[in-house]
Amino acid sequence: MQGILAQQALLPGGWARDVLVEVGADGRIAAVRPDAGTGQGGALRVGALVPAPANCHSHAFQRAMAGLTERRGADPADSFWTWRKLMYAFLDRLSPEQVEAIAAFVQMEMLEAGFGASVEFHYLHHQPDGTPYDDLAEMSARIVAAARTSGIGLTLLPVAYRFGGLDRRPLGPGQRRFGNDPDRFARLVEGAAAAMAALPADAVLGVAPHSLRAVPPEDIPALAALRPGAPVHMHLAETVAEVAEVEAALGARPVDWALEHLGPGPRWCLIHLTQMRPHETEALAATGAVAGLCPLTEASLGDGIFDGVRWMGAGGAIALGSDSNIRISLAEELRQLDTSQRLRDGSRAALATPERSTGRRLVEDAAAGGARAAGRGAGRIEPGAWADLLALDTTHPDLEGLAGDTLLDTFAFAGDGAMVAEVWSAGRHLVTGGRHVRREAILAAWRKAVRPLRAGL
Repeated sequence: MQGILAQQALLPGGWARDVLVEVGADGRIAAVRPDAGTGQGGALRVGALVPAPANCHSHAFQRAMAGLTERRGADPADSFWTWRKLMYAFLDRLSPEQVEAIAAFVQMEMLEAGFGASVEFHYLHHQPDGTPYDDLAEMSARIVAAARTSGIGLTLLPVAYRFGGLDRRPLGPGQRRFGNDPDRFARLVEGAAAAMAALPADAVLGVAPHSLRAVPPEDIPALAALRPGAPVHMHLAETVAEVAEVEAALGARPVDWALEHLGPGPRWCLIHLTQMRPHETEALAATGAVAGLCPLTEASLGDGIFDGVRWMGAGGAIALGSDSNIRISLAEELRQLDTSQRLRDGSRAALATPERSTGRRLVEDAAAGGARAAGRGAGRIEPGAWADLLALDTTHPDLEGLAGDTLLDTFAFAGDGAMVAEVWSAGRHLVTGGRHVRREAILAAWRKAVRPLRAGL
């Protein structure tokens, strides 16, 4: 039994003082004892303890591209689509060994940023020419191997990707590594399940139809049925061009079409949703589906601004992810989400409520929604939940003397990873003193992997 004694902890009923959290050998919280006093033997003493959210959306390999796509090409209208061409050219160079090393590094950075788990939206399946590896699930197994190294709680989402657009054109250069027909994709999911057996009991396998552009819409129910009850994630309504393509082909905007034909609910996480109309926002929020938000990437790609005020006002669930992983920072994702609302509406504290400050509302909602998106019984500090926990360093100069909601506001609006002291993923104590316990080995493998990828740039 591990013991953690927090000066203050955010429990489901609010803040409490001198909280002893006991974590069992199974990685679940065994007991939570407020007002436990300070004489708790071997318990690790921390300043402020909160649930560690899951990172709900990651393409790990893109971390190696950070900073490499910020030059304008010949096209004066640089956009998501021109960025995507550069991304495709980059991924053609990646080997399985490099993908594993990059993924472990990404997962380490997530933990050091305060995330307690990772949801990998994994579509890099085959060799550069589209030929499958001898083990069809080779690349999924590499993500699993990375999680064994980093220790992070993993939700793996093999991505179904079949066509290059709603006109069902064949996959082009850069996309061939993604493609599978339904039968081969089902076998790939089976292979991923076999690989996942090497991970602890908190690991989850779901499925991800990539988008209405890349998967025939009529295939989506069968894809979701491959993993009954498990998470289903899909990109939806990310860009203006995507919305126009879907509307032209299907006769309805993406969210309206999904509401009518897919029946999204609590097991669904719909990614980005930056191009929704008010009625779509309110109707989708009411289904219980999670909005998987990646504010830093959405800003980088010029996708648009998610209507968080309307969505959360309608009771919608949110989760936060780092998507392209150009910057992995829980604090900055929180900040970008709220400040984008302020810029759009000319307001302040856009997502606060009379009962909860901005920082507290975002941390609590991201923890709860992230757990749902990951299919993970976490997101709260209470007995029975996986011990995904984040301890903030209350001796940090900007946190000195602060407590409760104000402390989380300061983390969200003035903070970064330097405020992260300790992180647990299903009870595995992986970050201590702000550093991952295997940092040096993971960093060395990262350096070896990216050096040849960046040669000549």
